Amino acid sequence: MKNIILIRHGESEYNAKRIVQGHIDTDLTPAGIVQARLAAETLKNFPIEKIISSDLKRAYRTATIIGDVLDLAVEKDSRIREMSFGEWEGRSYEHIFQTDYHTFNNWLKNPVACPLPSQEDLKDFENRIKSFYKDLLNREEKNILVVGHGGSIQGILCVACNIGFENLWAFKHSNTGISIIQVSNPQVSIRLINSTSHLDTYRSKENPIM
Repeated sequence: MKNIILIRHGESEYNAKRIVQGHIDTDLTPAGIVQARLAAETLKNFPIEKIISSDLKRAYRTATIIGDVLDLAVEKDSRIREMSFGEWEGRSYEHIFQTDYHTFNNWLKNPVACPLPSQEDLKDFENRIKSFYKDLLNREEKNILVVGHGGSIQGILCVACNIGFENLWAFKHSNTGISIIQVSNPQVSIRLINSTSHLDTYRSKENPIM
């Protein structure tokens, strides 16, 4: 049996400003650092043997914070970096809602049929996620932590569940939201999805508007 533990990066500078990121390489905010540390304390409860992270700074820094707590090195893999959102990268969500809401809404409903202008080809994105997932299954470690992004994590869930990438945004992952895929060939089970219980105390006492 293999447990694939998925976690989205902590809050980034552009998350806080509500700006589309994609391949733009922003760092964590102070809140994102706290989120990563709280997630690390929860992840002590799992017998994690390996940490693999996106090569983008917001994910890699989240992974290294967790790795320091778990005393594990972090392996980078560019296949799980976020999708490139093309010319929408760097735009604020407020501006998108005001000027391109219809396009944005259709893309959320079906990113295969309604891609964004000049975004990364969705088939290319799907292929790199599938390649990564296949390699995960072939690794000798039984408990692996993957630190990625909303798109890449939800892509892994689509692959594991054998559903099309038109459902990519049917899932949701909050900052440091944790999901667990359990694989016992041929059975695949989703044991947890987007758990953020490790943030409850911080949200209520330190940052009520998160």
